[in-house]
Amino acid sequence: MTGSPGSDDATVIATSLERPEVFAELYSRYAADIHRYATRRLGDAAADDITADTFLAAFRARSGYDLGRANARPWLYGIAANLIGKQRRTEVRALGVLARTGHDPVAESWVDHADDRVTAQAAHGPLAGALAALSGGDRHVLLLVAWADLTYQEVAEALAIPVGTVRSRLNRARKKVRAALGDCDPTLVQDFATEVTHG
Repeated sequence: MTGSPGSDDATVIATSLERPEVFAELYSRYAADIHRYATRRLGDAAADDITADTFLAAFRARSGYDLGRANARPWLYGIAANLIGKQRRTEVRALGVLARTGHDPVAESWVDHADDRVTAQAAHGPLAGALAALSGGDRHVLLLVAWADLTYQEVAEALAIPVGTVRSRLNRARKKVRAALGDCDPTLVQDFATEVTHG
């Protein structure tokens, strides 16, 4: 059946044009991921609004969705990133607090092991400061790769930019983050992001 739970995202979106209730399937598939990403970026209170607004905006824009793209995940993350970008001051302020205090209750709740928690906690302040110092575009690319696990192509689709731009922004962001962490082993940044998102 068209628009059934086993259908690809493009089919769900196409079906929702005549049967709007079918769009709820995309919410079921991706809301938790979008919420987790928004929580990492802006905190739990704002994440509820970002998630709701992401799916509302997607629902309203669904007639313009490129049905040649079977997977709507990058499109949804792009909408969320744009909404988060509108709250840049909130994000930079939260990162500034984290940089000063080193306290991140979101990460603490996701990191299970004491040794991992100590390692991750030690990186919070400098990492948060480096993230706050990045341009909005560089931060979006870095965090869509590190925290949303999007591929370069998916980030390009999400932000409507060429893959080459994704690569250059990611390279620039990684250099700045490494420098903020004292040019430590670059895997520390990757491990930190992995621990926080998959811990």
